[in-house]
Amino acid sequence: MKKLPTASLDTPPAPSLDDRGKAPADPELKDNEKLVPPKMRKIHKHLTVADLLSPHKKALILGFLAVVGESAANLLGPWPIKIVLDDVASKKASHGAQIAYIQHWVGTDPMAIIKVACIAVFAIAALDAICSYFEKYFTTNVSQWITYDLRRILYAHIQRLSLAFHDQKRTGDLISRVTSDVDDIQSFINQGLLSSFINTLTLLGMVVVMFCIDWRFTLIAMSIVPPLFFIVFVYTRKIKKAARDARKREGQIFTVVQEVLSSIHVVKAFTREDYEQQRLEEASLESVETAIRSRSLKAKLNPIVDVVVAIGTSLVLWYGARLILSHKIEPGTLVLFVFYLKQMYKPMQELSKMTDTYSKAAVGFERIQEVLETDKEIKDIRGAKKAPKFKGKIEFDKVSFSYSPEQQILKDMSFVIEPGRVAALIGPTGVGKTTIVNMIARFYDPDSGVVKIDGTDIKKYKQQSLREQISFVLQDNVLFHGTIWQNIAYGRPEASKEEIIEAAKQANAAEFIDKMPQGYNTIVGERGITLSGGQRQRIAIARAIIRNANILILDEPTSGLDAASEKLVFEALDRLMEKKTAIVIAHRLSTIRRADVIFVVNNGAVVESGTHEQLMEKGGLYAELHELQFKQDEEKAG
Repeated sequence: MKKLPTASLDTPPAPSLDDRGKAPADPELKDNEKLVPPKMRKIHKHLTVADLLSPHKKALILGFLAVVGESAANLLGPWPIKIVLDDVASKKASHGAQIAYIQHWVGTDPMAIIKVACIAVFAIAALDAICSYFEKYFTTNVSQWITYDLRRILYAHIQRLSLAFHDQKRTGDLISRVTSDVDDIQSFINQGLLSSFINTLTLLGMVVVMFCIDWRFTLIAMSIVPPLFFIVFVYTRKIKKAARDARKREGQIFTVVQEVLSSIHVVKAFTREDYEQQRLEEASLESVETAIRSRSLKAKLNPIVDVVVAIGTSLVLWYGARLILSHKIEPGTLVLFVFYLKQMYKPMQELSKMTDTYSKAAVGFERIQEVLETDKEIKDIRGAKKAPKFKGKIEFDKVSFSYSPEQQILKDMSFVIEPGRVAALIGPTGVGKTTIVNMIARFYDPDSGVVKIDGTDIKKYKQQSLREQISFVLQDNVLFHGTIWQNIAYGRPEASKEEIIEAAKQANAAEFIDKMPQGYNTIVGERGITLSGGQRQRIAIARAIIRNANILILDEPTSGLDAASEKLVFEALDRLMEKKTAIVIAHRLSTIRRADVIFVVNNGAVVESGTHEQLMEKGGLYAELHELQFKQDEEKAG
């Protein structure tokens, strides 16, 4: 559950900041662009690895220079030992360029040469340590910012996908993509991005030097490379497939946990703890089995690679030892060659060890791209304008809508609500009343027909500017974990302290807020669970009041309330609806008797309209529903 910023009523809500702590420069950026790093606004829909890395070129270049230093240290590492073995310990005259250069500066004294070799060992180690530090520093820096940017892009895109997308996707799976998948990419950048450059540069350098020392040695060493890469390639594909399956299973675990924790009252009310425990255990068991299969593949790969590398090393030792015995090379040359050989095989071994991290990151990136490449079904059309201040006239002109070809909800529906009027929608369950109000806010678009506000098709307005002029009071109003004042100000974060208190008074919420130990700074639990239904509803009304929109949508605003709470809520609603266009959905007909116009919806169309008295005189569906509910109320009272 989203947490609101912690602050007191005396602290005004802070403006939103961009990813570097600066306020967005242009409040009119389209859709989620203002939530996306500027350099990535053009490409976030078809994201590539290059797109992720491009905003961090400077850090990557500096990291690459550190990599070059590490590679140089790896290449220089064995030379001091070779000089000591071949030019000091053997007591033979040497004609090497390296020893000649050293003797030019320090003379031919063996101890002087040993001192130079020791200093060289220290200097090479220092170079390696410094470069290693900066390589890890820049890698960590880049990985953290990429994680930040990627999570922002993904979260912003998910929020702006249509309700149809969210109706079909499981929340736990989306949470997994925003958290675990992004973390896997971060781990790869930390562990494998620049290290792959280190290994590549070192490998190329080693091969060149080895050919210069002895081309026969090098060919023997390289003989194991083709089978080694073939083995790694085959296992990498298998491990990636297993990682994809494992991530899917983990998403199922997230889904189970999210569903249960968000509905814990229902679980406890029906004593289904054991059942839900079993569901989690089954999902976890599948995840464990999949993870074991993936780990088993990786466990097989590492020993195979080590064995193949050992074969190559043995061949080189066997051949080199024979050359030493025949006095064709010096021992230091063999030591140098074996050291280089180890460094040459290291990239191949590292690749085998990185297959798991790489596979997880690749699968995570695929899953993130899958969401980013999901087109928003509800889009701002080309040339969409910011909506002007609405007067509040709402019109449906032959609107048809279906969630699927087999599920037709609205059929050529037409009606008009005049500005400042209170309109009620009633009808049997499942006839499309909530769909109608969702279309006014453009959560869904009609299959055919036009929805208009003040005579203009709402598609011609930007979605954000349209929804900013509509307030909602729903049956199940969600409150966020935060203070009461923050929840009231959620509809208009810039509201002042005085405006928040006045809205609470008009919503009949001030009476219970003032009695709380910390007043408006009282923290409400997740989803407002620490408050009663009537209290939550009055805070929701205060939230709608402070937004001061000319169009109100009230979906079962008094459902489930006791008589006392319902009276207070009705009083607050009367104040809220004053001089505004209001659309009320209610099953209790007593709630909507005072509406200026009542639309009776059935079979996807408006079958009756008029005031309560007019509809009762007609004796149609409204009268039947009223009579049925009247009898039910009498039976309950009896």
